[in-house]
Amino acid sequence: MPAHPSLLLSQRARRATALIACLLLAGATLPGCGSGAAKAQKRAYKADEAVSKERLRLIDEYEKCLGKAAGDVTKQAGCERYLKSAEALQ
Repeated sequence: MPAHPSLLLSQRARRATALIACLLLAGATLPGCGSGAAKAQKRAYKADEAVSKERLRLIDEYEKCLGKAAGDVTKQAGCERYLKSAEALQ
């Protein structure tokens, strides 16, 4: 025997209410999660940028050191510390 029509309507209304409540809860929660992820991503980009700048600075120092060494093998060997430091930042 089929259910009474008023009983079906109340079940639908309860389901709709539950669905609306879930959507509202998700809508209130998810934007906060997204902004935290965006901030973390921004910090990661800034950290990567800082590492890249430091690496370029070390390479510049290495090139200056080689220019000052002017063929002196001992001085050129001393310049290797800049190159090794730059390579370590990769």
